[in-house]
Amino acid sequence: MLKLEAVDAGYGRAQVLRQVSFEAQAGEITCLLGRNGAGKTTTMKAIMGLLPLMGGQVRLEAEMLSALPAHQVPRCGVGYVPQGRRLFGELTVGQNLEVGRFSKPDNEGVLEEVLQLFPRLRERFSQRANTLSGGEQQMLAMARALSLRPKVVLLDEPTEGLQPSMIAAIRDVTETMRDQGVAVVLVEQRVEAILALADRAALLENGRMRGVVSGAEMRDDPSILAGHLGV
Repeated sequence: MLKLEAVDAGYGRAQVLRQVSFEAQAGEITCLLGRNGAGKTTTMKAIMGLLPLMGGQVRLEAEMLSALPAHQVPRCGVGYVPQGRRLFGELTVGQNLEVGRFSKPDNEGVLEEVLQLFPRLRERFSQRANTLSGGEQQMLAMARALSLRPKVVLLDEPTEGLQPSMIAAIRDVTETMRDQGVAVVLVEQRVEAILALADRAALLENGRMRGVVSGAEMRDDPSILAGHLGV
């Protein structure tokens, strides 16, 4: 279980997150919802140690992630797919996946596992990442994160700008991760995707947590999303 407790974080002197607390359970998809500028990506970066905390803590089971330097967080089992993918464009698909295994090089068989999830990447294995389509690049970014065999995966806007067939493929893999017992934290602006996928949703507003609701509650009461997202 990933747990944030009273997290304060920001950029320099500009504080963005204030007392943010929520949990992401194994085998569940937790959607982090909020308007633009609410602090969703900042929360992801705080979990990964890319932003120093001003207060609070982040734990994964017994491990205090917030006490670790950023490069050690993936070794604890946290995979991160940032908004914009952040691939190594001049490297091939295979080389990007190899980079993804650096933190846990003893993960035997994981390459075949991720290629089974993303058959398109097997076809593009020797192709440079910057020559892939947007959907293929998103697949590669997810496969790279899954090369850790993570306990938690953070997905920041994974379907942004993708065509419907690629969105469906990303959604299917996200559900597969959940079914395999991974805790998924998902930032997603597409309301229909949120409603279909979420086991629970953590609601952010102006850097503060306004509550956590179940996916069933959101589906039964659209006013919850209307109040927090303006939709």
